[in-house]
Amino acid sequence: MKDFFNNIELDELSSTPKYLQLAQSVIKAIALGKIKHDEVMPSINEMSFEFDISRDTAEKSYKYLKKLGVLGSVPGKGYYVKTTNVKNDIKVFLLFNKLSSHKKIIYDSFVKTLGDNAVIDFYIYNNDFNFFKRLLTNAGRHYSHFVIIAHFLESGENAYEILNTIPKEKLILLDKLVPGVSGDFSAVYENFESDIYGALEDAVGSLKNMKH
Repeated sequence: MKDFFNNIELDELSSTPKYLQLAQSVIKAIALGKIKHDEVMPSINEMSFEFDISRDTAEKSYKYLKKLGVLGSVPGKGYYVKTTNVKNDIKVFLLFNKLSSHKKIIYDSFVKTLGDNAVIDFYIYNNDFNFFKRLLTNAGRHYSHFVIIAHFLESGENAYEILNTIPKEKLILLDKLVPGVSGDFSAVYENFESDIYGALEDAVGSLKNMKH
């Protein structure tokens, strides 16, 4: 089992639920040929002990993989690799400054929309630029998309430097543009200055009739 455990990784910095990290890591190892067809999986107790997670988390991960058709199970004997026909063409690095109620809606929408067709690694940097920089520097470039909300309490004026290291076809900025980010990248944000001016301009006829 030692070789098996060496192929599985959990990231303590990630906000992605542990059961999902575990499942995604198993799928990745299968796709790379490191876990074979019909290979017997470690028991739930072994997974729980090796990765210091609860039995419920390990069991939830196995049930999730079984639902996807990746694993099969035999009563009294445990789980095994049912198929090696797996792929993860979409792998998203999702980076938020904090987890508020409306940002949770965005996260839930990503998960619901992409479903089982994508791997989403979710991180929160708590408006800390140095943590933001460290997460992106250590992320590697094997992701198909980098979806980022960039807000900082301080020291964020050089954020464009680290963002410019990401291939622009992979970069999607949410919520606001970051000055200095160059190239042809995607962004979804609200232009408050333009929108407020436009709203007032549209309402100028009504406003002229008001005394106050």
